[in-house]
Amino acid sequence: MRPMSNQKTIVGYTFKSPSLLEEALTHPSLSGSHNYQRLEFLGDRVLGLSVATLLLEAFPGEAEGKLNRRFTALVRRETLAEMSRSLGLVDDLMLTPGAETEGTRTKEAVQADVTEAVIGAMYLDGGFEVADAFIRKHWAPLMKEGPSVHKDHKTQLQEWCQARSLPLPYYKMLDRSGPDHSPVFTIQAIVENKGSATAQGNAKRQAEQAAAADLLATLTGERK
Repeated sequence: MRPMSNQKTIVGYTFKSPSLLEEALTHPSLSGSHNYQRLEFLGDRVLGLSVATLLLEAFPGEAEGKLNRRFTALVRRETLAEMSRSLGLVDDLMLTPGAETEGTRTKEAVQADVTEAVIGAMYLDGGFEVADAFIRKHWAPLMKEGPSVHKDHKTQLQEWCQARSLPLPYYKMLDRSGPDHSPVFTIQAIVENKGSATAQGNAKRQAEQAAAADLLATLTGERK
């Protein structure tokens, strides 16, 4: 178990109430009530409001349907998990030795929750302006890339097949190795009569996404 942190500053923001940051970085395995779950609930709403406002400002003439697709891409679990990893938020997560051994820190859902919890803590500590500034700094670059960039690779591969009236892709698990707390899955993505690709990951979903990305790159000619 990691010791309770005296940390006050994270991603450039110094908390007036360090206990809020501690709560945001405490996994439920470590505490029955003083953990990130309530702050994650709040952060989800703060993130949604901030991202929706950003999109309205950036795309004043865009229809609601496309705005909604952009919004979904920016607040989806995979995007939040990637943000948690890239900013090092999940590295500071405090949890029990058992949860650590089980690979809890590497789970996308946990990583996404930590991101939202930190946003919720910022909101309570410094108000909406503080949380909004953090979100604008880190989400605006993603927003400019467009919704297709954040669409998961399995969805992109499926849509590519549908557009060409091809059979839908399917996935086979070829192997599972490594210890229980850090497994490695080997997954093959297949489009009948078109090709296949194999990839590995610490979770089935992660390996499937990687295999789908590799196969799509081959099918579209991006990988020679």
